[in-house]
Amino acid sequence: MDIQLDQAPCGYFSISDSGIVRSVNQTLLNMLKVERSELLGRHIESTMSVTNKLFFHTYFYPYIQLYGHVDEMYFSFRTSDHQDVPVLLNGVRQTRDGESVVDCVVVVMRKRIEHEKDILQTKTKLQELYQATQEANKELERLHQEYEVKQQALLKVNDQLEAMASTDPLTGLKNRRFFQNSLLASLILLEQQQRHFSLLVIDIDHFKSINDTYGHPIGDLVLGNLAGLLQSMSRSSDVVARYGGEEFVIILADCDHDQAMEVAERYRSEVASSDWGQYNITVSIGVATAVQGDTDTSVFQRADTALYASKTAGRNRVTHADHL
Repeated sequence: MDIQLDQAPCGYFSISDSGIVRSVNQTLLNMLKVERSELLGRHIESTMSVTNKLFFHTYFYPYIQLYGHVDEMYFSFRTSDHQDVPVLLNGVRQTRDGESVVDCVVVVMRKRIEHEKDILQTKTKLQELYQATQEANKELERLHQEYEVKQQALLKVNDQLEAMASTDPLTGLKNRRFFQNSLLASLILLEQQQRHFSLLVIDIDHFKSINDTYGHPIGDLVLGNLAGLLQSMSRSSDVVARYGGEEFVIILADCDHDQAMEVAERYRSEVASSDWGQYNITVSIGVATAVQGDTDTSVFQRADTALYASKTAGRNRVTHADHL
């Protein structure tokens, strides 16, 4: 520090953002009746009373962080022999040698009574502000808790709506919309990761006669029971959905031609051999194994064409599109 600044007619000190004294001039040391070694590296608040620490901490730091400077701040330092030194402080925040510092100058106040009145008024305002802040924080906490409760309720409603949007209400299986999105996702995995899959299209044989003979409530019961059977036989990685009417679709993840035919035959056989009460149920199944270049339309059309072949060949059978 040069001699001019060290002997300036006003006190000078520089502190870090955390309040540690980096440099101080002799004028301020004389003012506080301390040696340079007693102040350097210590917190600037070590030179203040408890009251002024509170004032300095609640006013100076927020203001300097928000605006980058403090002008005409009134408060008191405390000397080494515990005498109050009322001062007027100006400070500015800046970067020097890559470090953020706050440079401050202080001038001793002569009008001590006016200064003490200002301190008292400021302290009163700080107490009022502190009380108001406490009350505001309590209200904010209450609102936050209320928001959390409503947010959880909203998430629950959203989950329910999402489930409703992707579920067939009659059978509880995934619906056509969910199936189509899953089919597109499976095609992306095939293209990007060579994850093969197969598609089954399943149709109940002579379903119209069940409705005509036993009525639509029994027909709905048949659809629900068949849906439960298909779901129970499927893996968690498979997508089982009702496509529409008496038609169901299943996406078999990681299944090639032979594996898909084996699974499809197991579905067909289980349906045909199950006890359905007073009526018999069989299904016809069309199978297509996706290949590179397939679209959602092309792979479904091949499986649907295979289903038609199963129907025309006598029903209650499985046909793979590759065999046509």
